[in-house]
Amino acid sequence: MSTAAVTPAVRASPLATLRDLLQLAKPRLSGLVLLTTTGGMALAPGRIGPARAILTVFSTAAIVGAANALNCYVERDTDALMRRTRDRPLPAGRLDPLVALGGGLLVPVFALPLLALSAGRLTAALALVALVSYVAVYTPMKRRSTLALVVGAVPGAIPPLMGWTAVTGGLDAGGLALFGLLFAWQLPHFLAISVYLKEDYARGGMRVFAVVHGEAATRRWIALTSLALPPAALLPVWLGLAGWGYGATALAASTAFCLFALAGLGPRGESPRYARQVFLATLVYLVVLMVALFAGAHP
Repeated sequence: MSTAAVTPAVRASPLATLRDLLQLAKPRLSGLVLLTTTGGMALAPGRIGPARAILTVFSTAAIVGAANALNCYVERDTDALMRRTRDRPLPAGRLDPLVALGGGLLVPVFALPLLALSAGRLTAALALVALVSYVAVYTPMKRRSTLALVVGAVPGAIPPLMGWTAVTGGLDAGGLALFGLLFAWQLPHFLAISVYLKEDYARGGMRVFAVVHGEAATRRWIALTSLALPPAALLPVWLGLAGWGYGATALAASTAFCLFALAGLGPRGESPRYARQVFLATLVYLVVLMVALFAGAHP
């Protein structure tokens, strides 16, 4: 029986319902998106007033939440098959799927014009590209091709570019450098996830890299894609966005991560814990890089 037909058996409290609605927006993922969007605004040359900045962050949060709600709607049957997602509000039957569909479609109708008003039409256009590519391309593609890895990295890399364009009003090398950094970071990040959640993804019929090509090949690709991080991380220095204090930190962190990724080609990579360690290392790496970039950015 399709999970779309499942309805809550017991009336939930308002607080529980609110918590489930927030889960549709995937708060942890949304928080990362808002962090990188705010980072793009902070690093861009020029100034954006407090009111515009708040409206930009608010409308971006609404669009991101809507995209995640639509993702939950599309993948509700798949989510029911996987251990890590089967307790989400839709597969567990705590919310009607139409709530996610309606909210996911309705919220952007208001949030996109608000974003255009506060951050400009280019930023709103980028948000629309991220929304459509994430929901209509990446989400269904995960069940068809491992190329979803690359496609999904595009909407994931757009938020810092949105923050940049909200301040500058245009696309230039600085904003594209932030896009490139986030794009490069996502590849080893999601490859590692595909390994340590391989069995769960297989149950859900997801054609992620580790399921299709195996763990050994995925570890080789983790090592290969990690080599793109040092040049991507140093782009802000070469473009004059940050000084060599940031550059030294970026080089050290990128080198350390590359060495850790390359270690996966040996016996260490065969450990069941290794892929999760790489995943956690990508998160630490990104935080270190962002903090160093904010601290070392040129005014």
